[in-house]
Amino acid sequence: MYPIVSVILPVHNASQWISESLASVSQQNYQGPIELSVYDDASTDDSGRVIERWCNTLGNSKFTLKISGHEGKPHGVGFAKNQAIAQSTGEYLCFLDADDVMHPDRIKNQLELAQMSKQAIVGCKFHREPADSTQRFTNWANNLSEDQLYTQVYMSHGPTVIMPTWFCHRNVIQAVGGFDESGKGTPEDLIFFFKHLMLGGKVLRSNTDLLMYRYHPQAETFSIAEATIWNLRVKFLESQILNSWESFAIWNAGKQGRKLFRSLSSVNRKKVSMFCDVDSKKIDKKFYTYEVSKEVPKPKVAIVHFTQVRPPVILCIKLNLSGNFDQNLRSLRFKEGRDFIHFN
Repeated sequence: MYPIVSVILPVHNASQWISESLASVSQQNYQGPIELSVYDDASTDDSGRVIERWCNTLGNSKFTLKISGHEGKPHGVGFAKNQAIAQSTGEYLCFLDADDVMHPDRIKNQLELAQMSKQAIVGCKFHREPADSTQRFTNWANNLSEDQLYTQVYMSHGPTVIMPTWFCHRNVIQAVGGFDESGKGTPEDLIFFFKHLMLGGKVLRSNTDLLMYRYHPQAETFSIAEATIWNLRVKFLESQILNSWESFAIWNAGKQGRKLFRSLSSVNRKKVSMFCDVDSKKIDKKFYTYEVSKEVPKPKVAIVHFTQVRPPVILCIKLNLSGNFDQNLRSLRFKEGRDFIHFN
């Protein structure tokens, strides 16, 4: 017997894209029942009318519809997702943004993985539209290994399986308690992802491209401040890794490495044994001193050449943009997740 899959579709002013998104729902090859759960978060464009027109197309034996929303002030994507989930009835949830498009095999493909682990967020590979947008990010997300879905969760790109590709059993949402509803500027997906991992949740990814992930200036992600993401990542890194380490090094004695050092709790700052770098000007200084610190004496950390670094190491280097970094790292024969963690 096929389980009910609920497509969770939050909407806010998406009239120029949502018809294409809903068409991709109607074209799913999954043989079981599909429920479309839409919550319109105070759209002021024609999104509501577009949704109404599609209700006539989707209202058949294969699809059931749950359509609601509110007018006035938008409450944010976290609220809209929670409302769409609350009104849905499916055992499994397939998340879809109103500006994205699913491959016809998406539900069928991801359901097979989700049934293997009811404690997993299941993602998939994706492509961007326009095709040449965010190439580094797309290559990173699509080429993570099974282990790196966990070891690279501290990086600035966000969840190692992107939110528009999420598919999961309802248990996953219930365990975390839903999405943060603080509103615009809140990275509700990253907050949820970190909580999921802290609760022992799993991460899986289909290696099939099952989603067109649209890039445009109106995307909600552009409303989130970099400082907000940075602070979340640092706290998660500390709680999951650094608090249990006795000491560690930071690779990068430049701006990003020093920023991480200053962002750490005083307890974890004291654990930093050294910075390492390849820049002779930084290495010749021999030490980095945290001059604005109120601590007495002021924190002072040695700077060494990367060949002298001792694990474990937090890497604050941008992948594929920093000269011979990959070659240098390989030469040390360190193991990711044990000897080093990416934070860049």
